[in-house]
Amino acid sequence: MPQELLDILADLRAGRWNAAHDRVQRQDSLLAAWLHGIVHLQEGDLEDAENWYERGARRFRSRGLLEEEMAAFEAAVREAQQHPPV
Repeated sequence: MPQELLDILADLRAGRWNAAHDRVQRQDSLLAAWLHGIVHLQEGDLEDAENWYERGARRFRSRGLLEEEMAAFEAAVREAQQHPPV
């Protein structure tokens, strides 16, 4: 699943936020919820973004700029790839 989340992030970075949104809706994890929030942040839908950040156990009001959030998300996914749950 981590690679799929990175692929969705690539869609978002490429400006394909509709595709990113469609794909992220099919994911079910804390990381996916955070990414879903980032998608809504990119869309400018702050109410839904805040909701998804909460579902992803992230603090919406402490977030960085969009590019910072995408970089932090990518780093978190790469960390999860290196240290999968046992």
